Amino acid sequence: MAETDTLPLKTGTSLTLDDTQHDRIGEVAAGLLESVTTTLDSAAWLTAARAASARLPCELRTALRRFRYDAGTDGMLLVRNLPVGAAVPPTPTHPDSVERTPTTAAAAVTIAMLHLGEVIAFRNEKGGALVQNVVPVPGRERQQSNAGSVRLEMHSENAFHPNRPDYVGLLCVRDDPTGDARLCTASVRRALPLLSEATRQVLSEERFITEPPPSFGGPGGVTPNHALLRGAPEDPDLLVDFAATHPLDERAAAAMVELGDALSASTVAHPLRAGDLAVVDNRLAVHGRTAFTPRYDGTDRWLHRVYVALDYRRTRPDRGTGGSVLS
Repeated sequence: MAETDTLPLKTGTSLTLDDTQHDRIGEVAAGLLESVTTTLDSAAWLTAARAASARLPCELRTALRRFRYDAGTDGMLLVRNLPVGAAVPPTPTHPDSVERTPTTAAAAVTIAMLHLGEVIAFRNEKGGALVQNVVPVPGRERQQSNAGSVRLEMHSENAFHPNRPDYVGLLCVRDDPTGDARLCTASVRRALPLLSEATRQVLSEERFITEPPPSFGGPGGVTPNHALLRGAPEDPDLLVDFAATHPLDERAAAAMVELGDALSASTVAHPLRAGDLAVVDNRLAVHGRTAFTPRYDGTDRWLHRVYVALDYRRTRPDRGTGGSVLS
């Protein structure tokens, strides 16, 4: 991937909320916090959040609905100026950090993401919490996970899982004080024209496997053999994790290198600020992060991460008793 200082800075498809819209979302979030006293992971919370999501400003609901219909060339939507709360506590530093108690920021990201589908989580990842913290953790600096601070390789979220999320929402609760940490995204729609026909063919064949990420608690089963480009040849979905996907033969390895180069050529970097919500279409775009140096003093970069499934019924076999957490 390109170096940090050479990555273009773009917003792609974006919506900047005005102060009136910001305040309205804050009021909806506050009403949700007052009406439900259970944890963020309860069915009662999600039921109330679905109802509250209908009261979001029309402009936000419209932008999310349009993105759901077509994620565009870049496969990412950036919504600016969401409320995150007046008094944000110090950035957590402990492993597997999650949000269990409702907050303004957790409510805002949940009710926004519910316009794209149903919020889900994975039992083996951070205990199945629906709102997870992306923060640097001491001792995990070099880990290819949300706890690391080295460059995070471009990846489809949970690429190994048959019911991986369709959308990933990342709400910035606190900026990176160094300014170095940037969300990076790259879309298959921009990369595809840069690939040769022979490479497209190889990438469309089941010549790759993918391992689970460290955030799932260590080694586990790999995927069955799979293709990296799936679906319509002229507008395929992308499924790859450059830290965990492995080619099974030399031609597949060469094709994966060409894919990586094409994605690097079309990668854009987004320096998220507090209140920015980046929504990534996990079928069309991969994402990663530039390297940064954590301080571990309570001021480090802090994101809330929320997953969404577009077809909730499809995930039912993995949801056990029918809740929102997948096995």
